[in-house]
Amino acid sequence: MLGTLWKSPAVAGPAALVERNLVIYRHTWYLLLAEIFEPVLYLLSMGVGIGALVGHVPGLGDPSVGYVDFVAPGLLATAAMNGAMNETTFNIYGKLKMLHTYDSILATPLRIRDVALGEVAWALLRGTAVTVVFGAAVAAFGLVHSLWALLILPGALLIAFAFAAAGLAVVTYIRSWQDFQLVQLVMLPMFLFATTFYPLGVYARPVQIAVECLPLYQSIELIREPSLGVVDAGVGWAAGYLLLFGCASMALALRRLERTLVP
Repeated sequence: MLGTLWKSPAVAGPAALVERNLVIYRHTWYLLLAEIFEPVLYLLSMGVGIGALVGHVPGLGDPSVGYVDFVAPGLLATAAMNGAMNETTFNIYGKLKMLHTYDSILATPLRIRDVALGEVAWALLRGTAVTVVFGAAVAAFGLVHSLWALLILPGALLIAFAFAAAGLAVVTYIRSWQDFQLVQLVMLPMFLFATTFYPLGVYARPVQIAVECLPLYQSIELIREPSLGVVDAGVGWAAGYLLLFGCASMALALRRLERTLVP
């Protein structure tokens, strides 16, 4: 059954592209270390360093939650986002505009749909790999306190899918390397203000509504609540939001790639 599914055209095409990327990137796997070290450094500086001054996080339902316990899931969700988004923006821009990699790929039986799904699947694997390694570091710090933390892995997969699809859509609008400054203009404020480092309650209600609309906020909620031992309707809402966001982004990316890659 699985063999038949794997050989079906809907799966074989994207799988071939994933295999191609795996063969290429197995020689440059060490580049992922930068994406792993960055959240670890944030965890040490913000979570452990500032956490020693802050102590417990006010405004939460559980007054015993330490600052480092609060920050770690936010950084984990950010790692999944960055791992996937970097792949479908920076790397795919080079393939699309500079190397013209897809011109030769599309000369094979692979279709644009296969390219899109394959690249998103590869970015999903990359984002999840970053999350797993960083999650192991978080566990090594003793910051996993609940069996509900097992939901972190499927949550990371969903986050990686949503942002990989969004990155694939965004890269079709990029005109030059300078345009990546506009991407960072969106990503950096979202990282700083989407409750990565402090709870939503610090904002006035109108600002809270705006923050709740951010995909990174929903990603952080999807990871943070199970990490703290809380599984409620908020987790389901966050998962539904990210699934819808990812599917909508994927549909847009497919339409844009059709215009970009078809002469």
